[in-house]
Amino acid sequence: MAKPLIGVTTYLEPAAWGVWRLPAALLPAGYPRLVQAAGGTAVLLPPDAPEAAAEVVSRLDALVVAGGADVEPVHYGAEPDPRTGPPARQRDAWELALIDAALAAGAPLLGICRGMQLLNVHLGGTLIQHLDGHTAGPGEFVHHDVKPVPGTLLAALTPEAAAVPSYHHQAVDRLGRGLAPCAHAEDGTVEAVEAAGPAWTLGVQWHPEMGHDLRVMEGLVAAARAR
Repeated sequence: MAKPLIGVTTYLEPAAWGVWRLPAALLPAGYPRLVQAAGGTAVLLPPDAPEAAAEVVSRLDALVVAGGADVEPVHYGAEPDPRTGPPARQRDAWELALIDAALAAGAPLLGICRGMQLLNVHLGGTLIQHLDGHTAGPGEFVHHDVKPVPGTLLAALTPEAAAVPSYHHQAVDRLGRGLAPCAHAEDGTVEAVEAAGPAWTLGVQWHPEMGHDLRVMEGLVAAARAR
């Protein structure tokens, strides 16, 4: 049986390697490694024209929207907080279109960190633009406890409270349409959301690609295979 094809969105950033200094579509290697370890084949999806999103999603078995820059507050009707990072407008437009296409097609969808926030914003939710305690400093992940909500999709995958690798300074504020919280941090921060309905739709605020727990990604791959 062919492995499910899992699309993973990428950054678009200036980068350096060898003698080269060029714009690059890039992604931390933990993302494709996590997909591969969970039994899928990873395909990287650099930013493209939003109108191409539906065709791209139609060729995938599931979609992962990866972490990265802060979502531009204009997408949820807010003024930027001074601590909100610079926008990634091309990436915002592309990933919002991918999320829309995946939801319309009923494709399994996993949002990681920024990806969870973008899912929430796409469905009409808002974000807290700054909170403390969810990083260990610039470029350093922190581990903090997350407790799943019993009876949810996430709890079926990871029923126990656990320390997860985290790196974010924004979080879900008002929930988007059809989303429910399915995990919280000790300070009450919403750490995961899921959508009601037959399609497998989950967002996690932490970074499973920086840990060793495969269960969330295995859930996505299983849903992709079943589809």
